[in-house]
Amino acid sequence: MRVTTTSSIVAALCAAGPASAGTLLVTASVGSRAASVEFVASGTNLVVTLTNTSAADALVPVDILTGVFFDIAGAPVLTRSSAVVAMGSTVHFGPTDPGGVVGGEWAFKGALVGAPWGADFGISSAGLGLFGPGDRFPGSDLQPPPSPDGLQYGITTAGDNPATGNAAVTGGGALIQNAVVFTVSGLPLGFDPMLAISGISFQYGTALSEPNIVPGPAGLALLAAAGLGWTRRRRA
Repeated sequence: MRVTTTSSIVAALCAAGPASAGTLLVTASVGSRAASVEFVASGTNLVVTLTNTSAADALVPVDILTGVFFDIAGAPVLTRSSAVVAMGSTVHFGPTDPGGVVGGEWAFKGALVGAPWGADFGISSAGLGLFGPGDRFPGSDLQPPPSPDGLQYGITTAGDNPATGNAAVTGGGALIQNAVVFTVSGLPLGFDPMLAISGISFQYGTALSEPNIVPGPAGLALLAAAGLGWTRRRRA
């Protein structure tokens, strides 16, 4: 069963002056799920901040934000630099490397085949049939099995009570409350995320058959459900 639902989605293109130049912020919410992703160009680096902004308690694995997919114009070849827990965030049920590094639990890959909506690029803490150990950011494999795999080090909700929910979200694996900051390098000079990044979607859970939220230009979101693949909603 495919569910198509209207959501309160805001796409904020931050271009209000020099401090905001080279920044794209996109937020989306469907029901109790809410997320944001910020792309910032800094020289040849692309800094991506992925946040689970939901105020709801996370009770099951599909409440956990595990990835973001997107397209980049020109499909540049990018190199994984770092993945760190964002300032003010907390890691439950597991350690980090020094400095809040969680790169060994997150992956980045380009030239994807089979990603939601045909996206070329993705960042994920779950394998999803797309990412493997060779796609990880620098860092230790903090929890077995070799990552990316399973729910561990996914991003739980801002309103999560880590003592409530099923076993997977109450100690079955580490979870990060709030946000993770990723850096990849190799952008061309003058890169502008507002002009070059599109096709963004937010992935939840540990399988592509689980919820994927698409920020649409008209404030629409599509919630993909078990085994039905990916379809685009056409405007009338």
